Amino acid sequence: MGHFKIYQENYADVTVVSNIFIDQYMKDANDAQLKIYLYLLRVMGAGLCTSVSDIADQFNHTEKDVVRALKYWEKNRLLSLEYDEGKNISGIRLLSIVKSPIKDVHPLASVVQLPAKNEAPPAKADLSKPVYSLDQLKEFQNNEETAQIIFVAEQYIGRPLSPSEINTILFFSDKLGFSEDLIDYLIQYCVGREKKDFRYIEKVALSWAEAGITTPGQASKLAGKYDKIVYDIMKALGKPGTPTKAEAGFATKWTKELGFAKEIILEACSRTVMATDKHRFEYADSILSSWAKKNVRIKADISALDEAYAKNKSSAPRLQNTSSGQFNQFMHTNYDFEALEKEILSN
Repeated sequence: MGHFKIYQENYADVTVVSNIFIDQYMKDANDAQLKIYLYLLRVMGAGLCTSVSDIADQFNHTEKDVVRALKYWEKNRLLSLEYDEGKNISGIRLLSIVKSPIKDVHPLASVVQLPAKNEAPPAKADLSKPVYSLDQLKEFQNNEETAQIIFVAEQYIGRPLSPSEINTILFFSDKLGFSEDLIDYLIQYCVGREKKDFRYIEKVALSWAEAGITTPGQASKLAGKYDKIVYDIMKALGKPGTPTKAEAGFATKWTKELGFAKEIILEACSRTVMATDKHRFEYADSILSSWAKKNVRIKADISALDEAYAKNKSSAPRLQNTSSGQFNQFMHTNYDFEALEKEILSN
């Protein structure tokens, strides 16, 4: 790649690190991103030229890592990249950092162009995992930096990785754009939750990619976003990974709005799992909503309802289900899940 000169709006003849950068941006950036941005300030202040390959050599990174870091800062509106006809980076404009007046609203967000009325929205990123060739896997393993990722992963997992698992780690780096630090944190996070299955690790990685996670700090904030009971509910319903907004909403409803204790919620989850493998959050919600109407507060209340239902069932002929009676059984042991599923699918 050719050399390019770095220039800045509101140029000053000294190298200065903005306090806004330290306060708002530094905490979420990884080691490579910080080094490269500070190096750009240094080069700019001295009026020197540099290139992607020079930066890579300076910090012993790959050129791909350098480009990824530059795009990270471009996404955060701290710089803009210019390209030549061959789509190579030909210039970098360091933008003035403006403090955001609203928390979590990015500086310069007001100048982001929105699609025209008749313009199609941008296509959703393809996050499907490719199958890499043996030569690609071998090259990945032999790379000094990526070999370190594999070594660290094997220490966390406690065994050598299979070719399929190495393929998955390459997917994290190549397709999802995860840095070495983020992959390290990802595997550490999953193993810390006693999940060493790479299918689980991949689901977490995809949820982070869809949420725009690019640093361990951002991942840590996302992981700590929900109370532990949300993850207990997820586990009880057989749902691995990070909760979706809808799933967390159900958990919040059950704990805050309906006011159920954890043991009551987990009892509903247990009955749901025994009965169905579809729409589990909706099923559990119907059970708990029915129990709420019957003023269930402790497990003894549930047992009393079960006994009353069993007694009524043995002494009364079975009635046909009606639309108004489809949900009447959800406070008891036996639930008409087929009727509930039809009700869910019809909405």
